[in-house]
Amino acid sequence: MDLRDSAAERAFRTELRDWLAKTLPALGPKPHHTDWPGRRRYDTAWQRQLFDAGYAGINWPTEYGGRGATPTEHLIFLEETERAGAPYVGVNFVGLLHAGPTIATEGTPEQKAAHLPKILTGEEIWCQGFSEPSAGSDLASMRTRAVRDGDHYVVNGHKIWTSHAEVADYCELLVRTDPDAPKHKGITWLMMAMDSPGLEVRPLNTLLGSSEFSEVFFDNVRIPVSNRVGEENDGWRVTMVTLSFERGTAWVDQIVDSVRLVADLAAIAKKVTTHAGVAWEDRGLRRDIAHLGAEFDALWALTKRGVTEAGSGVPGASASVLKLRYTEARQRLMDLGARVLDRAAVSRTDIAGLPTGEWTTERLNSLSYTIAAGTSQIQRNIIGERILGLPKERG
Repeated sequence: MDLRDSAAERAFRTELRDWLAKTLPALGPKPHHTDWPGRRRYDTAWQRQLFDAGYAGINWPTEYGGRGATPTEHLIFLEETERAGAPYVGVNFVGLLHAGPTIATEGTPEQKAAHLPKILTGEEIWCQGFSEPSAGSDLASMRTRAVRDGDHYVVNGHKIWTSHAEVADYCELLVRTDPDAPKHKGITWLMMAMDSPGLEVRPLNTLLGSSEFSEVFFDNVRIPVSNRVGEENDGWRVTMVTLSFERGTAWVDQIVDSVRLVADLAAIAKKVTTHAGVAWEDRGLRRDIAHLGAEFDALWALTKRGVTEAGSGVPGASASVLKLRYTEARQRLMDLGARVLDRAAVSRTDIAGLPTGEWTTERLNSLSYTIAAGTSQIQRNIIGERILGLPKERG
């Protein structure tokens, strides 16, 4: 892969920068993180602007409203929007990054036509119903049950950590359809309307005081068989498609942001005073910042490779390498920021002209990164088995 922009790519980058410079000032302030109706309106309005300008689903097929862009153009879009401070995918990250690509890969023509255009325009918001209280890292141990009844599945059970369930229209839902099959063989992937009778959503409060995750309870919820993606009991394979998209490209914006934060931390260290002068005079600190800067540069190169893989199909197991190394590096960056800010690192409001609020919030947020989208332990298993060819873990 040539890492330099071609003439066409440079033109695309310039066009995008110009559009962002004209569009972003008119967006207005983001709603408060607890204002879910406001957040939905804000995020879907931005998605509609992207769609109208031809930037929604930058790498999706044109027949579903996407741009059909090359992998490099996709990466340029992600890079430039993050650097410009544009809104990210917001409340519809499940639809745009997980469910949509999965339906595009595994869905029927009718499913693609019904859902993909609406996801791209922001009309349809999705959430993810995968994890359960007793099936998180060991996702295949799920117990939420679906029994076939004519043209419907009847679902009973309990999901947790369901992202944006309170504003979603649809849920990508994993259910057990054959309790007697080996645990990876009896799972089915369904599309569920969130206004289905028998469904109860209970928001959960996070460490940051937000409620983007919910518990979802199912009491004889009926889902049409036509909403099944893939074959019955083949849901684990479809799930691996979903998780590959999630792990392969979902961290692009944060890697770009981390490169910025490394530079910001160096500038902060030159301002923070210590008994010996300023924090930057600590040779060990300078070395640690430099090491993190080099690591994020390497992760950005790996990101380019991952986006290329996604453009040619489903991301491979290397997506797990990216997810593992990025999330752990992000946590080390946040810990290093706390070391530089010292006591100010416990404040969620800015102190003495330093961005302590951002660093404290991001440090708390980073604690979840090595758990969300598959724990670091799971990623190491995937890398060991699928890349290194090691024997599977017993159990």
